[in-house]
Amino acid sequence: MRSALLILLLLLIPRLACGGTIVGTVRAEGKAEPGGPGSSGGRYDSRKYKFVERVNYAELDGFLVFIDQEVTNAPAMKPRTLQVITQRDACFHPHVLPLPVGTTVEWPNHDDIYHNVFSMSEPNSFDLGLYKDPVIKSNRFDHAGRVDVFCSIHTKMSCVILVLQNPYYAAVEKSGQYRIENVPAGTYKLKAWHERIPARTEQVVVPENGEARVDFALGIKGLPQY
Repeated sequence: MRSALLILLLLLIPRLACGGTIVGTVRAEGKAEPGGPGSSGGRYDSRKYKFVERVNYAELDGFLVFIDQEVTNAPAMKPRTLQVITQRDACFHPHVLPLPVGTTVEWPNHDDIYHNVFSMSEPNSFDLGLYKDPVIKSNRFDHAGRVDVFCSIHTKMSCVILVLQNPYYAAVEKSGQYRIENVPAGTYKLKAWHERIPARTEQVVVPENGEARVDFALGIKGLPQY
């Protein structure tokens, strides 16, 4: 009797709509070098250029995929409101960080030297000044957009924050796969992004249940010629 009553109560409780899932792959494509496939691309074997680092598009990482618009039919949820970017060995970790509007980022400095975290990216510009451990400073990001962050003392210290309009985003795995779960059913603009390659946007129709697949190939083909 007690088991039957429990089953009845479970049937009466409305199910939480989890939504659909967006899956796919992201890869990068470079421009073909003069001379065709197998070309050395110039005198990289000479002493002058032997230490020049070339982009290996097949091994690029740091891709993000996200819904690039407001999602008005999303169920109420408590977003993660605190993230951390660590300063260690005169580098920011992680180098790329996506987060929803309204998120606060803490910037602990684990080096034995001073750093200065700042950005000139409007309207999210800020300057935390000089500090080191045990001081931890923070900044809240209230506007969507790309934020390029630097240290005023060390030229190679930089990172990128993408402030997004919603929590529906994913970092692409090393394998090139991505997965965005619990997306409300609807038609959206889905963007694949990398900091050094033009982004690409595709339309995706997300079902109430099940998966929608979108694969991306990012490259620098088709840019204006001057």
